[in-house]
Amino acid sequence: MRYPKEVVLKDRTEAVIRPLESKDEAMISRFYAAIPEKDRWYMRHDVTDPLIIRKIIDSIGTGNVFSTVARVEERIVAHASLLMRGHGATRHSGRLRIAVLPEYRHKRLGTWMLLDLIQYAMDAGLNDLRADFVVGVEDTAIESARKLDFFKVAVIPEYVKSPRGNRYDLQIMVKRLHRTWADF
Repeated sequence: MRYPKEVVLKDRTEAVIRPLESKDEAMISRFYAAIPEKDRWYMRHDVTDPLIIRKIIDSIGTGNVFSTVARVEERIVAHASLLMRGHGATRHSGRLRIAVLPEYRHKRLGTWMLLDLIQYAMDAGLNDLRADFVVGVEDTAIESARKLDFFKVAVIPEYVKSPRGNRYDLQIMVKRLHRTWADF
């Protein structure tokens, strides 16, 4: 794949998608600090913790994680990761995570980043992609994934618990990959 990739969002904003680089540590830290707590509580890690940011940066080039960022001007506005295992029963599959600043949501930036990770996964020879969503919180993302042929494989009732103690279902979605886009 070739980078950087220039994309135009629904509102005609121009963004550039490229792989995360070690020099991005301060920018990725500012990016996650700008995401409201109400949008961070269900993330797998505390992305405001400098040690977590350091782990993200340290994962660059390991072969287990491929991360991209979207920049508008000199600011990171989205971060996407494909997590892969090099061995074991799930080495044929990858897990997706995408975070977008609130002011850049509903402009197809997440879709651009998802399409990019799908292509990377296809090029890497993966067969399946998995994404986990909190029902009632990430419904727009669930619908976007469904439009790109992700399908629901499981719902774990009341599995996710908010800071206020509210329980939400966790929906697991999978996409079967093809060798080329022509195979669809």
